Amino acid sequence: MQMARIKLSGRNSKELDDICIEIIGIAKKFGVDWRGPIPLPTKKLKVTTMKTPCGDGTGHGNATFDRWEMRIHKRVIDMQADDRALRQVLRVQIPQNIHISLKLQE
Repeated sequence: MQMARIKLSGRNSKELDDICIEIIGIAKKFGVDWRGPIPLPTKKLKVTTMKTPCGDGTGHGNATFDRWEMRIHKRVIDMQADDRALRQVLRVQIPQNIHISLKLQE
C-alpha cells in the first residue's frame, strides 16, 4: 500500500501541533493507518551583531552584542495514501508561516 509522508516545518511549535492534530483527526475519520507526528530535531539559527555602528562598544573596552535566535521546528506524519483522506488533508487551512510538503512513497 502506498504511503503519504507529510512534512511540516515552521517557527511556532504550537501551530505545528494544532495542524498535526487536525491531520490525524482526518486519518481517524477515514479509518486509514497513520504514524506520527514524529518530531525532528529543531534547527537553531543564531545571529550575533554589535549594538553600536562605530564598533567601540560601551567605551570601556568591551563591546556589547545583540544575540538573535530563530528556531525551526519540524514534524513528520506518515499516513496511508487514501484518495479521499488526502483530498481532505489538502483542504486544511495552513497559516502563512508554516511550510508543508506531501510526498507519496511505496
